[in-house]
Amino acid sequence: MIAMFWVWLGLPVPIHQAPLKPGQKLYCVSYAPFHGSQTPLDLSTHISADQIDHDLGQLAQLTDCVRTYSTDFGLDQIAGIAAKHGLKVIQGLWLSGKSDYNRSQIETAVALAKRYVGTIRAVVVGNETLLRGEMSGDTLAGIMREVKSRVSVPVTYGDVWEFWLRNPQVASAADFITIHILPYWEDFPIAANEAAAHVDAIRLKVAAAFPGKEILIGEVGWPSAGRMREGALPSPYNQARAIQDVLALAARENFRVNLIEAYDQPWKRALEGTTGGHWGLISDARRQFKFVWGEPVSNHPQWLGEGIAGVAFAVIIFALTFLAGRKAPPLLWGAVTTNAIVGGGLIGWTIANVPLQSLGAGGWIRSCALAAVAMLNPLAVSLAIMRGVALPRFSKLLGPAAHRTHDPLTLIVGTLLIATTLLAVLTALGLAFDPRYKDFPFAPLTAAAVPFLLHTLIMPRPPGERGTSEILAALLLALAVPYIVLDESFANWQSLWLCGALAAIAVTLIQARGARS
Repeated sequence: MIAMFWVWLGLPVPIHQAPLKPGQKLYCVSYAPFHGSQTPLDLSTHISADQIDHDLGQLAQLTDCVRTYSTDFGLDQIAGIAAKHGLKVIQGLWLSGKSDYNRSQIETAVALAKRYVGTIRAVVVGNETLLRGEMSGDTLAGIMREVKSRVSVPVTYGDVWEFWLRNPQVASAADFITIHILPYWEDFPIAANEAAAHVDAIRLKVAAAFPGKEILIGEVGWPSAGRMREGALPSPYNQARAIQDVLALAARENFRVNLIEAYDQPWKRALEGTTGGHWGLISDARRQFKFVWGEPVSNHPQWLGEGIAGVAFAVIIFALTFLAGRKAPPLLWGAVTTNAIVGGGLIGWTIANVPLQSLGAGGWIRSCALAAVAMLNPLAVSLAIMRGVALPRFSKLLGPAAHRTHDPLTLIVGTLLIATTLLAVLTALGLAFDPRYKDFPFAPLTAAAVPFLLHTLIMPRPPGERGTSEILAALLLALAVPYIVLDESFANWQSLWLCGALAAIAVTLIQARGARS
């Protein structure tokens, strides 16, 4: 069953159309040169010319043009290096609420536009400055007119499409309109299979608002990893499909598209969670293309190794429990088998997500703790089921010394139950109060929750009272689950799956009994 599950997960899904003809390249793609831990959030960062040269040499195989966003951190070198590789540049300059910084950006961009006349296609004066609320539309339009008077190439501004509609004075100062359409990040998220239709509808809406102005889709793309937003699922296949559908539409309707973005940018995870670091057509660590135009795409390209690890994990569970209770009745072996299937099926997924969903020391501690309970709970609780060991109340581990348990297996199971409860509560609180960039750790919490739920359902409950701590934790989870489901919508299967695991933990806690401490 584990092998079949991973074959199904890893099976490449066909892409029904190749949007580019043989030898054809993209019109343009957004390029930020930051690798690994490099980040523009550190003002001392400076990207070397050699690093940019290597990137642009690779991108020249993919695109005719790169779009940049600022002129600092060494990005002022891009136009000159792009010329060596035969690439055009849509040159960006960053605008903020700091006038001195803005002046430096303007002067550098103007100088580059004058120096690389045959390379720079246009100048983008500011990026999502209105979205961030750092400048008024009138001030922005004035800066655009200044830049326009000093360069010989077209001038525009880049922002989410709604802010063009709210600031028509900016459109009057632009030679063409550069709109950002990111279906995943819309207020009402759009699923990948509807992304192209959404892009076209928005393009036509903006074109109707500004007749006579050419429309450039300045940013459109899809993340390959991260949390679902309603029905919008980040995945390798959805990234490939959404992008290729938009490109095919652009070819049919004859409009220009700049994809976001060339390379994954890990530094964006600090701002936008896991999703923020996975918009690239090319991975950051391996610098490899994530998919090939028109070819099938697997959402789990490492599925074979993950499946083998799951089978091996299930074998370990069976071996340990066989030694502990080879003459156990079928009901108990059924519980062990379920633990082995669920744990083995999800352990590869859990481990694969650890580096994806870990940012900073706290993120790594949380992800590793989730992976630990996902691995240890099926083993320890299966042994407890075979040996007839009851789930202890928290007080048996944390209460007065005279009332604590000294049985090693009870201590292990109780410690794992406390750890699982803590992780479940932290997850539930995060998704209830600050959910936008939070991942759904459905795989590890399911592997951790199912053994306890099975123990609760099939093992006789010991005499005694329910624990206050367990009741409070169960109540918190019971309140959080319906809120999370409604907040994320029933279209979000990651949320529904996780909430099922949280509910299983709540049922386990409410049934825990023991002597008064």
